[in-house]
Amino acid sequence: MDCAVIPLNRHKELLLVQTVDFFYPMVNDPEILGRIALANVLSDVFAVGVTDFDSVEMILSTSTSFTETERDVVISLIMKGFQDSLKSNGYTNTPLIIRQLKINPWCIVGGIATSVCRNREIILPSNARPGDVLVLTKPLGGQMAMDAHLWQLNKTEKYKTLMSEFNDDDIKETFEIAVKSMTYLNKNAALLMHKYQAHCATDVTGFGLLGHAKNLAEYQKEKVLFKVEKLPIIKNVLKFSSLIGQSTKFRSGRSVETSGGLLMCLPPDSANQFCQEFDQVTNGAQKSFKIGYVVQSENESDAVLCDNVEYIEVTL
Repeated sequence: MDCAVIPLNRHKELLLVQTVDFFYPMVNDPEILGRIALANVLSDVFAVGVTDFDSVEMILSTSTSFTETERDVVISLIMKGFQDSLKSNGYTNTPLIIRQLKINPWCIVGGIATSVCRNREIILPSNARPGDVLVLTKPLGGQMAMDAHLWQLNKTEKYKTLMSEFNDDDIKETFEIAVKSMTYLNKNAALLMHKYQAHCATDVTGFGLLGHAKNLAEYQKEKVLFKVEKLPIIKNVLKFSSLIGQSTKFRSGRSVETSGGLLMCLPPDSANQFCQEFDQVTNGAQKSFKIGYVVQSENESDAVLCDNVEYIEVTL
């Protein structure tokens, strides 16, 4: 699924949990990019309920189009954002290694997160049951919000299309909501997964919500069907996508995400409490959403959108 969980032959009571993830920049602020990169890297490990790390490594490459000065400034700020976010989220003693710094045609940022832990620290992504509630811990649409901001900065044709119904403040507000969401670590969600006995989880990134839901459903021990009836989307994003002719992916739950939330299966008597406590521990700065439910499948395990899916516009 999201990360490798490997039993250690010489230490039978321990497992190695590890993930590697990287992406291309989607925002022109290098410090914000570094913060998003950290949240994105750690998220795969949070998806199995693990919140402690033995090491975090940062993967960086700089663009051949940068001057030496640009390279020094940009890379330093990406590293600063990554390091500052690691420390501000309680990982002051976690070793951080700069794994490689190479020159590429494109700037790439990401990392490797490693944890050695015991069985009780891990929630394996395979125990969904009929009756479970599907909960998502971040809204969708971060990538589109970032794109709209870049169109705004570069005054592209797509920006002009958006300006037919929106203004600069609208685009900026949408971007700021996305930054707030994408830089937020899924750590609290992972901690609450244990408290409320989540049966499985995955993080929502490149395959979109429905793609990751399908992957998670297919991984279950029981044959189950995930039914998604609500899609929480960052304010203005659905209308942005409609104006530029890209709304199909959003309406079908297939929009590409970076540093998305955790999609989890919770017992029906725990879902409301999880969402309430998540709101409390994030001081209302983040939101979680009950977006569907799990039923027994007569065929192979799968995930589908319900008819008349509800679209929820989200502000943070």
